[in-house]
Amino acid sequence: MKKGKKHLIVVGGPTAVGKTDFSIRLALHYGTEIISADSRQVYKEMNIGTAKPDSEELSAVPHHFVDVFPPEKEYNAGMFEKDALSLLETLFQQHDQVVVAGGSGMYVQALCQGIDEMPDVPPAIRKELNKKLGSEGLESLLSLLELSDPEYFGQVDRQNPQRIVRALEVCMATGKPYSSFRKQNFPERPFNIIRIGLDRPREELYARIDKRMDQMIAEGLFEEAGKLFPLRHLNALQTVGYKEIFEYLEGKYDKEEAIRLLKRNSRRYAKRQLTWFRKDAEFHWFHPDDLRKAILFIEKKMEADQ
Repeated sequence: MKKGKKHLIVVGGPTAVGKTDFSIRLALHYGTEIISADSRQVYKEMNIGTAKPDSEELSAVPHHFVDVFPPEKEYNAGMFEKDALSLLETLFQQHDQVVVAGGSGMYVQALCQGIDEMPDVPPAIRKELNKKLGSEGLESLLSLLELSDPEYFGQVDRQNPQRIVRALEVCMATGKPYSSFRKQNFPERPFNIIRIGLDRPREELYARIDKRMDQMIAEGLFEEAGKLFPLRHLNALQTVGYKEIFEYLEGKYDKEEAIRLLKRNSRRYAKRQLTWFRKDAEFHWFHPDDLRKAILFIEKKMEADQ
């Protein structure tokens, strides 16, 4: 593969900003395919709550890593990195450009630069931590992380239960700090990477989040979560959009409060996503309506790489 001719075009940004529509139009422009970098859309049965592309969108452009595994399957950024790199070897034989789209920053990072290899963790440890998370809340896990790994405690997003559980399970399984495994010595990719970030004015984005949540509820989000309720302990379901309904079904609050929390937590999640992507100076930012401007930028970057 000649690196100068092959380009991975990454489309990142917060939930509800318009990544799906933008990436489809971008892929159609280049006559290529889309790799989804979404840690929840990869799972089956989780359709409404993860805002998966609908059948029309999926038929417009070939999508990969959407609706692949049952929720019981453990799948993480490291596995995605290996699988996506293998797929790209095939896709780049057919296309000079491939689009990656998603809001899972860790998946994007894994594909673009790699992530550290972590030791295997017995499933019982993760199950125990998720149970503790459900019964005692996030603060109890944060206190445990501060004792187990003060260095990582000072860096971690303290609103992200998945990362906190991941760090703790490594600490518990190995007896060593999670931070000691974070070497960050990654090989260079055999292709060029162009990073496009999508954002909207905050009020506009938050209004879209609220509107989409209303639409998801109308489409059957509560019913979908009800079917998944017996699986609520699984890591795949420790996510905004389901946890709030699970707690409603457990009787912790009424439906009105559940809807309020769904919208509030989705807005908070979007803020965290933006913080993550903006830490990467390689991202160049556009409004989702500015496809033409984004393509002009991409063309200049590709020309410079030849």
